[in-house]
Amino acid sequence: MAEAVEACVHCGFCLPACPTYLVLGEEMDSPRGRIVLMKGVLEGNLTLDEVLPHIDRCLGCLGCVTACPSGVEYGELITPFRAMSEAKRSRDPLERMTRLMTTQTLPYPGRFRAAATLGKLGKPLRNFLPSALGTMLDLLPSEMQPSRPLPAIYHAQGTRRARVALLAGCVQQILSPQINWATLRVLARNGVEVLIPPDQGCCGALSMHVGEAAQARGLAVRNLQAFDLQSVDAIITNAAGCGSGMHEYPLLFAGTPHEDAARHFAAKVQDVSVFLAQLGIETPPPLSTPMTVAYHDACHLAHAQGVFDAPRQILSAIPNLKLVAIPEGDICCGSAGTYNIEQPDIARQLGERKAAAILSTGAEIIATGNIGCMTQISTHLARQGANLPIMHTIELLDWVYEKKG
Repeated sequence: MAEAVEACVHCGFCLPACPTYLVLGEEMDSPRGRIVLMKGVLEGNLTLDEVLPHIDRCLGCLGCVTACPSGVEYGELITPFRAMSEAKRSRDPLERMTRLMTTQTLPYPGRFRAAATLGKLGKPLRNFLPSALGTMLDLLPSEMQPSRPLPAIYHAQGTRRARVALLAGCVQQILSPQINWATLRVLARNGVEVLIPPDQGCCGALSMHVGEAAQARGLAVRNLQAFDLQSVDAIITNAAGCGSGMHEYPLLFAGTPHEDAARHFAAKVQDVSVFLAQLGIETPPPLSTPMTVAYHDACHLAHAQGVFDAPRQILSAIPNLKLVAIPEGDICCGSAGTYNIEQPDIARQLGERKAAAILSTGAEIIATGNIGCMTQISTHLARQGANLPIMHTIELLDWVYEKKG
């Protein structure tokens, strides 16, 4: 952690890449400002109470990492600092209740479905609830999609070209279960056999990024034990936040008996778009009419994992599909795990900004690679009166295959 602090030369390249700096215009709400604050706490010159408001406002989007010419690994600072500070800080009763609701429901699909069902019933009371609880209700879809259990194995079509294991995810299973099924169909169509380990669970990313390191380790250990690395070519994820979280397992388990296992596990993790782009996909059939698609870079895919080209390569392979860039495309939409619950005002401003940028492209549909982004963007498009569909990149490819196949 000390090395990462010292690597920052305070050049300022991170400022225009930081969503909170763009919204608030405060130095202490920028990456270099937060590094100064964290350094001050570590050296005993500042107290946690002085710095935590600024640390809490960080989305953890890692846009600063992409912009930094000095290679500062900001994620290796903010994640352990939040874990350290969470163990020492005190929260008011409402904050504790909100955090308990998120950490004890979102990582567990069964609990989350029950909570979401109750939340729908409580929507008429939205204006009488505290801000964070009201925001939770706002983010729930008007209709919950039915889900069916995933099989233990989904066989490849034709000659098998590869075998992978799929992380099923947690929130996504409830909010958009069709993404996993689209992923299975697309992989199978391209000769990939998919294993879905039944003992897997949440990757732990949500817990990790809010400072709940012990819970994150418990969830991660379950996956280290559930996935057989020797039997698959890759561990596939179709959620940017999950992929980023699993790539952070070596940091999460640094100095523990699980460190080596975590490193080997992380080395196997690939976003589905990266895996398919490297494998090579069956050429999709042409669309009957031209379609304009805006691709949104999920922060934890683009900035945390460095994945820019693979999703665009897949979408560009669809004949008659025109891919357009979103202005300020590298700026976070404001979802960032539970950020839009814990920091609703900043998240709202970023969501509005992102929705307006997307609408300016004239696109007919949006593609992205993260369920959190999909929820945040669709919410703010609806508030601006826009009925613009948003799909996972692999959902869109699956739709083209199925529609024409």
